[in-house]
Amino acid sequence: MMKKLLLTLGRLFLGLFLYAAGIVLTINANLGLSPWQVFHQGVSNHIGITMGQASIIVGFIFVILDWILGEKLGIGTICNMLFIGIFMDVLMLNNLIPVVNNIFAQFLMLALGMFVIGIGSYFYIGAGLGSGPRDGLMVPLTKKFKKSVRFIRNSIELTVLVIGYILSGTVGVGTLIMVIGLGYFVQFAFTLFKFDVSKVKHTFIDDYIRIINDNITKKKEDKNISKEKTTT
Repeated sequence: MMKKLLLTLGRLFLGLFLYAAGIVLTINANLGLSPWQVFHQGVSNHIGITMGQASIIVGFIFVILDWILGEKLGIGTICNMLFIGIFMDVLMLNNLIPVVNNIFAQFLMLALGMFVIGIGSYFYIGAGLGSGPRDGLMVPLTKKFKKSVRFIRNSIELTVLVIGYILSGTVGVGTLIMVIGLGYFVQFAFTLFKFDVSKVKHTFIDDYIRIINDNITKKKEDKNISKEKTTT
């Protein structure tokens, strides 16, 4: 049980690190940011924090919204909120991924970044420890407004893109490419690993609490039975 949990957590953190690395690759391609990163950059510019810290703050707000709207939270949800931002800052503040300015290298790095995001998504979603805080919000909003997931997702991304642009986030041709192409790169990574996301069964924090309570109850029952046998 413990070994399986450690392997699952290892898969989760590998996925989160790769996801963060993919984001930084797209940022350092210097062609324009994805809608969420435009928003994070705009927030970071106005508050005076790093993009990673902005990602954590925004993620925290979305975790609260998910919880208020009745969505179940997983360990992966909380880790996604915290560690993608932390990994981004580690990579960016230490210049571990270079910024490129050659046009060919820029497009190549952008494509590589989207592919790495796809691989990261495969690992962290496949861990089955809950969806990311931003993805988690799509489900209750889809139910509430009775619209398609695609419509809700596009609406959210358009909203954060516009707000981010107003806050001086960087928009460019890379932004358009990622809006159109990121889903295809993620799907390509899933196909490459023969990964069917619909078959993933997530374990949520509520499930762990229930398991712990069940174990405590069982131990108490076993203890009572043992006492009864001793008495008789």
